[in-house]
Amino acid sequence: MATLPNPLPSLATSGLDLPPGSLVDATLDGPWHEPLLWYADGPPAPRDWPDLRAAGRRVGLLPVLVTGGRRDQWPEEWDLCPDVTSYPGDHDADEVLAGYWTAYADGEVGDGATADEVAPENAGSHTDGPGSWPGLAPVPAREAAEDADTAAAGLAGVIAADADEWLGGARMALVPARRSADIPAAIGWSGPMNHENDVARLCAVLRSWEDRYDARVVVLGFDTMIVSVGRPPATIEEARALAAEHYAFCPDNIDQSPPYDLDVYAEKAVLNQEAWSFWWD
Repeated sequence: MATLPNPLPSLATSGLDLPPGSLVDATLDGPWHEPLLWYADGPPAPRDWPDLRAAGRRVGLLPVLVTGGRRDQWPEEWDLCPDVTSYPGDHDADEVLAGYWTAYADGEVGDGATADEVAPENAGSHTDGPGSWPGLAPVPAREAAEDADTAAAGLAGVIAADADEWLGGARMALVPARRSADIPAAIGWSGPMNHENDVARLCAVLRSWEDRYDARVVVLGFDTMIVSVGRPPATIEEARALAAEHYAFCPDNIDQSPPYDLDVYAEKAVLNQEAWSFWWD
């Protein structure tokens, strides 16, 4: 993946004021030739995100919260795969999502059965078939209430205030990345492996969400992601259009989570929501 020079090997002389922490070079195939991320040994304070973002950005590092989740799996155990990760800028978000939609929606969102005939694990709102890929959702008509990075810092602060309650534990991390959307690719994150082997393709979608929705990657776990949203859809029509993207991006959010219905998901998890959560089985 094409990135800026990695500042992590010289982190000790970078001038950053960091709490005790660890550099991670562990991958699925053994140690990587350089560190992939740094993360703290203990829980974050509410001010850590904005402080580390301001300081880290000067040397090419961006913050993200990492979580061990219910299984206490920290980045050393994430099966990172940087060797199979491409560059997000080499992919087109619309083409990526259209491919996922074709691959997953026909078999999972609907196949012509009535709602009563569809098993809950395969149910969706489009019970007469999903149709062709509808294309990218339009930019919301509303203006953002605040700067995207301020919104991300706000969400990170809420999580940091009670990280154990939210996630079973969260810690601050720094990743060498050009932009927030590229953070998963920069570490070769394999959370969506059962859906996509090259996470850079999903990062291309995250880049598009950055541009349209002021989205920022705030939390990564073994197979989970939380994104802050500075400009969420404000109408049900906008939310439904974006819900199709969410389904293509992460089918498990609908196929394996109640109420197994894309329209309800749009109303409950997309409309006016300032954070989006994703989980891949």
